[in-house]
Amino acid sequence: MSLRLTSYLGFPGTAREAMELYRDVLGGELQATTFAEVGQSDEPGERDKIMHAVLETPDGFVLMGADHPAGTDRVVGNAHSVSLSGEDDARLRGWWERLSDGGTVVLPLTTAPWGDAFGMCTDRYGTSWMVNISSRGQSG
Repeated sequence: MSLRLTSYLGFPGTAREAMELYRDVLGGELQATTFAEVGQSDEPGERDKIMHAVLETPDGFVLMGADHPAGTDRVVGNAHSVSLSGEDDARLRGWWERLSDGGTVVLPLTTAPWGDAFGMCTDRYGTSWMVNISSRGQSG
């Protein structure tokens, strides 16, 4: 059995919208289960929140997420980022544009000291992203 490390993101009630955005940007199949579907909440405001979601993309990426249950003390936008990197300039730039749309560009996608295109943003749901495009894949 092979091993893999997967990012698991927490949201304050926006998990469905965030995970759907990531599916729309990265492609793949999204499966989501609400708290109500597994009998974990009778609270009307909690029933439709996401207890667990997993996105598996055609590129082999796996991203998981969930809403924080009421009463839990969780911080959104904690000290980690999801990193996308590779040589496919067009796809990575397209992902950058869609993830940064409506969010905050922390560092514009531009040529970095190491020669690659690199940028950092926080999407509209509070997830931090880093995009690195290998100089071997850049056009121009």
